[in-house]
Amino acid sequence: MAASRAAAALLLVLLLVVIVRLPWAGDLGMHAATVERLRHSLRHPGNPLVDADTPSPYYSPWMVLLGCVARLGRLPVFDVLRLAALAGLTLLATGVWRYVRTLSTHRAAPALAAFSLVLLWGTAVINWSGFVSLNSLALTVSYPSVFALGLAFHHWAWLTRALRAPGGWGVWLGLGALWAVILLCHQFTGIIATLGDLAVVIAARPPRARWPRLAAGTAVGLLVLWLWPYYDFFALFWAGDDLDGVHRALYTEFAGRYWLALLGVAALVLRLRRDRWDVLAVFFALGALVCAAGYASAHYEWGRALPAALIPAQLAAALEVLHRGHRRAVRIGWAWALAGALAVGAWTQAGVLGYVVGRAALPEALAVHYTPPWSTYEWITPYVRYGDVVMARDSPTRLLPAYGPRPVAPGYPDFFLRDAARREKAVQIYYPRRTPPGERREILRRYHVRWVLDSTRPMQPGLRPVTHGPDDQVLYAATP
Repeated sequence: MAASRAAAALLLVLLLVVIVRLPWAGDLGMHAATVERLRHSLRHPGNPLVDADTPSPYYSPWMVLLGCVARLGRLPVFDVLRLAALAGLTLLATGVWRYVRTLSTHRAAPALAAFSLVLLWGTAVINWSGFVSLNSLALTVSYPSVFALGLAFHHWAWLTRALRAPGGWGVWLGLGALWAVILLCHQFTGIIATLGDLAVVIAARPPRARWPRLAAGTAVGLLVLWLWPYYDFFALFWAGDDLDGVHRALYTEFAGRYWLALLGVAALVLRLRRDRWDVLAVFFALGALVCAAGYASAHYEWGRALPAALIPAQLAAALEVLHRGHRRAVRIGWAWALAGALAVGAWTQAGVLGYVVGRAALPEALAVHYTPPWSTYEWITPYVRYGDVVMARDSPTRLLPAYGPRPVAPGYPDFFLRDAARREKAVQIYYPRRTPPGERREILRRYHVRWVLDSTRPMQPGLRPVTHGPDDQVLYAATP
């Protein structure tokens, strides 16, 4: 089993090199923009994406801390995100180690569990924040979701030990405060953490004498959520309609993305036969119930709770190999089954090596699994200043805020931006050729637009080309 620990160390080295490269994909620009806004104003940062004075759920305790680091250390925002990635990966690795130690005392258990968490997914790659498949983790390691999931594993370990060995009131109040911090740092991961906490409590079946402490910890957590000054956490419960369409993709290619975890489901059945209150089985049941309810009710954002079903199954698959109650032949069979599943998962996600050596260095058989990172917009920074408003559409609206400018319309759903739909409509009206020049000028005036990003095309009145970028993009200055 020393080999599993050595392989786990190599996995960590791989992810550390990825952190240095910090490939750009998904929400990286939004998180960079959030840090940048907090660097400029901790008290009143405003909307992180557009020129508006609104609260934002992206202003979490973790991002506020990163904003302080950026401000005091005068570090470039992407260096701050690299530090965030290092902290998140450290928390995740140590959290997995601590929680798995509450489930098994075998020395190889944490290493096998780590491999199962990142490789036991499927043969169709999924990249989503809060999902720790190897490829997804490489692209999201600097996100608050990784930091929050690391805290969640620590929270489960701490709660498990507190229920086994009676602790003072301070332990339970601390648990409640940490639960709130996880929810504030990444709301979807906070739901996963909450389901895991429920599983720990249900499996432990604490005596009634422990209930007041549980209640007090919960009350402290709710108080922290209520007092958080940057946004109204509880308002998010009534503002999720725009997320259904985005998250429908979580339920597509379902078998291809998750079928390797079926080995863990089989392991959970065995654990349930040995103990009908098994914590991993209860955790899986809660997560599966939430995800199934989301699909049945078309609340597809509930699919973000999928890790609450996958994590216990992945851990169970790893731990079943080490179960001392099995005969030697059974353990060997489980070991071969797990090794085969891990090998399939590793091959599927081998494209992650491209973030270390580059796609050109990969054999073609591995290159097909490579998810290319996005291009950057550093080419606009000599001209566009912090806070300038840029008229842009599609993917640039998700990348531009990382460099300081603010698009007219946000590239993400924004619950607290009341005129988000109006902004989106303005962008849709601006770009078509049939739109009258006067209407275009009015849109630019209304939103104080100083720059327009567009593809190469005949000059519009009032626009002066400044520089050209990749993919035939042109940055225009909007003259008064």
